[in-house]
Amino acid sequence: MENQGYQHYRDQREQNVLEMNQNELLLLLYDELVKQLIRCDLALKKQDFNLLEDSADRSLAILRHLDDTLDMQYPISLQLHRLYDYFSYEIGRVKIGRNKGELDKIRPMITDLRDTFRAANKNVAEGRGGPAEAPLEAAQAVGE
Repeated sequence: MENQGYQHYRDQREQNVLEMNQNELLLLLYDELVKQLIRCDLALKKQDFNLLEDSADRSLAILRHLDDTLDMQYPISLQLHRLYDYFSYEIGRVKIGRNKGELDKIRPMITDLRDTFRAANKNVAEGRGGPAEAPLEAAQAVGE
């Protein structure tokens, strides 16, 4: 019985992901990235290096996906590419060097970037997105 409840939850969650628009999926990726960085922090505190490596690898995979889906015809994409490259480099340093200082440096930056996308998405949804082509350009720059 308990397994059926979990299966229903998974099915519902998968359906919700399939129904999300591009901006919602982007925010979901950023939320997961922030979550994995929090797990890295907890792993460093507990000295659980298996958890650290797993969380860092998941963070790197999310950053790779975000970078791979950039549409380079938009100028902001080059800037995002540089940020993702920097974040990946620093997460690699966290993973290899078990360096909390590097994590403390980039986590607020990634959180701020996520919050910026969230605010932009909200503004677009409320019709306060500036020029008509600006929201479309921003969404296309970070989407497929």
